[in-house]
Formats: sequence, C-alpha cells, structure tokens
Amino acid sequence: MRGPNALVPAYRGEVRSHCLWGCDFRIVVLASGSGTNLQAILDTLHGQGLVEVVGVGSDKPGAGALERGRRAGVETGIFPAGEYEDRAARDKAIGDWIESCQADLVVLAGYMQLLSAPFVARFRNRVVNIHPALLPSFPGLDAIGQALAAGVETTGVTVHFVDEGVDTGPAIAQREVPVPPGVSRADLEAAVHAVEHELYPEAIRMIAEGRVRIDPSDPRKVAIE
Repeated sequence: MRGPNALVPAYRGEVRSHCLWGCDFRIVVLASGSGTNLQAILDTLHGQGLVEVVGVGSDKPGAGALERGRRAGVETGIFPAGEYEDRAARDKAIGDWIESCQADLVVLAGYMQLLSAPFVARFRNRVVNIHPALLPSFPGLDAIGQALAAGVETTGVTVHFVDEGVDTGPAIAQREVPVPPGVSRADLEAAVHAVEHELYPEAIRMIAEGRVRIDPSDPRKVAIE
C-alpha cells in the first residue's frame, strides 16, 4: 500500500507493447510547423528499443512535420480547423485518433493550437509540451522576443506537463541558455532550438522509463527518479 506521501507515475495507464522493434512506449506527436523537434525525437528515440512514434498529427495540411513523419513510416493525421464545428469537436477527433494509435503519451512539438479542457482531462498527465523559456518566466507566444525585450542574461527551455492553462503545467525538465549582450534574435533562436532538440528527447526518455512521478499530495510537484 502506498503511503500518504508516495509518488505515483505521471502516466497511470497500461504501457502497451506493440512495437516492431520491441519497444514498449508509444507516442503521438502534434506539430503545426516544420517539425525540427519531431525530427530530433525520430533521430534520437524512435525505434531504438524503448520509444516508438506511432503518429504525427497536425492542424496544417502542409506542415513539414507531416512529411518528416511520412519519411519515417509513421502514420499521419490532419485536422484543419475549418473542417470542424469548433475546437472541442476537433479535439475530440484528435483524441479519438490518438486512442486509435494506442499512444501512451501525447507530445506537443510546435503545435500552435490551444487544447480544450476536455482534451486535457481525457489525457491527464499524458500530454507534454516544450517551451522556449524558463517557465514561469515568459509564458505564451514569442517567449524569445519577450526575453530579449526584458534584457535578461539567461533564458532557457522547459519541458512540462500540459494542464488547462497556458504554459502553466508542472515542469519536468529545464535547461538554461545564456543571452550574450547584443545577441541577435536569429542567433538566440538557434541556441534555444539546439537545447530543445537535446532536452525534449531526454525528457521523453525519462517518462518512458517510468522515472517521472507526480506527487499526489502536490500535483504541481514532479520528481525524477
């Protein structure tokens, strides 16, 4: 029996084993853009014995992420806003597709749509996002621009669980990125993206290994084993 302060897995469902390569943790990636974080996940984790990307979904039919998924032999799904009555209807369709993929984790990688509360509740503690700042600093859009405008010496990257707020879910991992005096936006973006491409696969691997836990007595607290 667990004690009152015991930590419980962030993902509470059954971990399925359906991978051709013998891996046992299935992820779906949602992306709206070119998919560079998706590519880092494909290159670092996919089919290497632990994690399998089983779906790539997008709200943009022309998203580069979809082509990256196709080249990797991954199932893709397209969910344009105009084809649904409202966001809730689209999120239900996306959720149904994710469940058909038998995914253990939903990974947001540049997915530029807010998720509805019913979607978040449906996949509670099974949706993660990456944000180009050290949350809680600079949430929301254009975090890099916010950091430059604020004149900070250090920004960074945060991987966090997704809740009903905007970039308010509990942090899983963070890494700093220096902001040199006079740095250009392009150079800072490149530095931040390089860290994203390292940190996101690391965090997903930790989740797949069962090393990430949420304290039931404090849902804002994440422990790494």
